[in-house]
Amino acid sequence: MLIVLAILVLLVAPAVIGIVRDRRIDRQIREAELDREVAVEPRARRQRRSYVTTTVTHHS
Repeated sequence: MLIVLAILVLLVAPAVIGIVRDRRIDRQIREAELDREVAVEPRARRQRRSYVTTTVTHHS
């Protein structure tokens, strides 16, 4: 049972690490866009934009 659990963790860990990394990168991109809007258009009304990260492969 313990071996099965260890194998499951080894298979799931890379996916979880990738999801966490993608969320961090998305957050950094949003912050950079907001900083840029503040620098370029200080008086303009700012809107938060929502982006979805997708992966395109040759078979999708």
